[in-house]
Amino acid sequence: MITTRLLVHAMVREDGTVDADGLYTVAGALGMTDQQVRLCVKRLVAEGRFTHEGRGRKAVLRTSADVTGAIAPEIGYVRYAYRQDRGDAPWDGTWHLFAFAIPESARAARDTLRDTILRLGAAAVQGGLYVTANPVAPSVEAAARHLGVLGSVTFLTSRDLRVGDHRDPAALAGTLWPLEDLAARYDRLAALAQAGLDRLAGPAPLSDTDQLVIALELAAEFTHAMDPDPLLPPELLPQPWSGAHARHLAARCWTGLLAHRPEATTARPRLFQLYADVIREATRP
Repeated sequence: MITTRLLVHAMVREDGTVDADGLYTVAGALGMTDQQVRLCVKRLVAEGRFTHEGRGRKAVLRTSADVTGAIAPEIGYVRYAYRQDRGDAPWDGTWHLFAFAIPESARAARDTLRDTILRLGAAAVQGGLYVTANPVAPSVEAAARHLGVLGSVTFLTSRDLRVGDHRDPAALAGTLWPLEDLAARYDRLAALAQAGLDRLAGPAPLSDTDQLVIALELAAEFTHAMDPDPLLPPELLPQPWSGAHARHLAARCWTGLLAHRPEATTARPRLFQLYADVIREATRP
């Protein structure tokens, strides 16, 4: 779902400004009301993220803080996903496990470490024990050291993991991670990317607003699908995997959108360049 905040951030042009008329036009195409946009702009200005010059649709917003993180994917994460899709990151059969028993007196550190481990794609096996198929131990160690709880964390690897009656790696993955939900998210991304490709290939030329709507919806759905993905190795996933298919279509759609945009100009939303860089780098042979 595209929020008004995401919309404003995505409409920032290469020169750091947002044209209010274009913002309201795209918002209307997305089903947002002018009142929603006005309230969002007011909040962003109050937070110090933008300054506001002029009134109504003739106004110009100017960024006073870096807002690209709100829409830019983490390039290393996306790059690794496309490497897996190409078969360039095979699994060596090793499970990476982390266990900790941090006292209630350090609850904040305990919760932060747990959230970090889950964000790195691990799944909870039982209380205080987490597992992933990816070698993320250096990141977990760095987080634990920063939080001052490294002495309470155990790191181990295994090539013989069993949970209850499940020993087969693919069966374990299906038990520990919500693969059906992930596949459904990617199916929605694939459908949206294919619809965008169909519109780009259609006989009628698309307006700038049409292209921006496609780009915004694609960016939001791409993030919605990728954020919870633990990026399990293909060996642990159902084949063909929905994620690989959806990412392939998303890359094609972004390539098509970029081909329809003019050369670099201060009028072009920064969103296009951000995704141009991400897709170009992530899909590089």
